[in-house]
Amino acid sequence: MVLYRGLDPVGPTARLGLAISKKHARRSVDRNRIKRIAREAFRISKHRLPPVDIIVLSRAGVASVGRGELRAEIDRLLENLT
Repeated sequence: MVLYRGLDPVGPTARLGLAISKKHARRSVDRNRIKRIAREAFRISKHRLPPVDIIVLSRAGVASVGRGELRAEIDRLLENLT
């Protein structure tokens, strides 16, 4: 799940926050993988995003999702913000 809030249009660029809980991804390896994928997707999309605060929240079953599927979903959600 991705939440966002608009910022001052003249002010800063888009910012990213991550909330990946132990409840949804028990192993730290899984939590760190999810964070890495989200940061990379954000880094690549940052230049075309409006100035917003984006928060990525984990949901049940996120640890079992593959890298490609997770990246595609995050890219799709970031694309909806542009």
